[in-house]
Amino acid sequence: MPIIIKNILAFILGLVVGSFVNMGIILISNFVIPAPAGADLSTEEGLIKAMALMQPRHFIMPFLAHALGTFSGALVCTALAVSFRFYMVMLIASLFFVGGIYMVMLLPSPLWFNLTDLILAYFPMAYLGYFLLKK
Repeated sequence: MPIIIKNILAFILGLVVGSFVNMGIILISNFVIPAPAGADLSTEEGLIKAMALMQPRHFIMPFLAHALGTFSGALVCTALAVSFRFYMVMLIASLFFVGGIYMVMLLPSPLWFNLTDLILAYFPMAYLGYFLLKK
């Protein structure tokens, strides 16, 4: 198989795995840290209204979802790519980062969470995933 095809598949698989990890953590988050009483997190409108009720502990799981999703995507891409690993991992981080910016613009979450999430969850975690498996 040509190198470019292997790299494209590694990149796509990294995105898919990272997305699944991210969504999996989000889906179980309500079982780990229950939502505030009266909050409906099943719709976008309910989530926006519930933000005023959220305590710092309610932001742990979204941060972990973003960080571990990016980290796992970077690990998979680094493990499977043949060349240009670092650039592909940073592209994965960039795509997840754009999603993070979208969520910051969509939800009225606290500034401390927005900064922590955008600064620590994407590029540092992607680099860590790359660093652990680079050859």
